[in-house]
Amino acid sequence: MNDWTPKPIPSAALAKLPLTPEEGFVLSRLDGATPVRHLTALTGFPPERIQAILTRLVEHGAVLPAPTSAPPPSTGARAEAPPEEDTPAEGEEPLAAGEEEAPEDATVEAAAGNWRQIFERQLHPLPEDERASRARGAEDPELSAFCFDPVPAVIKSVLENTRVGLGHARLIARHHHNPVGLEALCGRAAFVADTGVRRWLVRNPQLPAGLYRRLWSGRRLLEQYKVAMDRDVPEGTRRTAREVMRTRFNTAPAEERVELILNTEGRVLASLVGLAVDGKTGALLCGRTYRSPMLIQNIARWSAAPPALIAHLLKQEAVRRQPQLRMLLQRHPNAPADARRGG
Repeated sequence: MNDWTPKPIPSAALAKLPLTPEEGFVLSRLDGATPVRHLTALTGFPPERIQAILTRLVEHGAVLPAPTSAPPPSTGARAEAPPEEDTPAEGEEPLAAGEEEAPEDATVEAAAGNWRQIFERQLHPLPEDERASRARGAEDPELSAFCFDPVPAVIKSVLENTRVGLGHARLIARHHHNPVGLEALCGRAAFVADTGVRRWLVRNPQLPAGLYRRLWSGRRLLEQYKVAMDRDVPEGTRRTAREVMRTRFNTAPAEERVELILNTEGRVLASLVGLAVDGKTGALLCGRTYRSPMLIQNIARWSAAPPALIAHLLKQEAVRRQPQLRMLLQRHPNAPADARRGG
């Protein structure tokens, strides 16, 4: 039973289920990838209590029942077509406007209403210093409820609680709207490294620009681009993300620059006006075969495209088949002289 990985049922009407605060808390920690044996450390509940709660969640129809036997391993080998040269290589991140939503978000939403009610009805009426003292030793669901406190001193006490975990950090990143409290949260390296915490931090309108620069300036260009283009991120943070991305582009390794350009099909080039690339970046770009019309168009509109890259694109089969692409490239200021003459 300890090897069972509980999986929430996405279609379950969680808001209508008669869940206790404890059941809602455990359900919010199920991501479909964490086995039962790890839930004790994740929730602070003893194993027998976890088992009892999971049994009730299965009865409520919120969690899939444990399988009676493991499925046989697959013996068939899947044949995969080799990727095209102008598509992301294996291991590179696919383009997305923002971080992928965590599977647990729906269950957290259902439980968050209970935690907010506990805070507003039971905890918020208490004096601030009493809340700060109580948060330091609280247990769930009260500990999760304290994550909704708007006072930074209370949030600091939550972070000092030995029971605090990633679930609490994500709640703070999403619901706490005071820069001082967010600074305290980001003082914990393990929390800042979490994808969910980072996702909610950049969507928090109170995230200070200086804090964003400190946390994201060393991250990969592709991750910075995703933040800059995510419509769920406040415009102020998106603007900072674009500035950070431009600064890092000047010093990033050539391989990372090429990854950014190819994964975005050249869309990022509109944000890099005025920036040039070094010889290694140009050489890597010239070493690929291009089949994507969108990527070719965006490079053709990129004023800093190296002359060798324009000449390389003019030789591509995709360009020879589409006169409009060839015309765009021939009009580029860095196009070879014979190409501009129509040769």
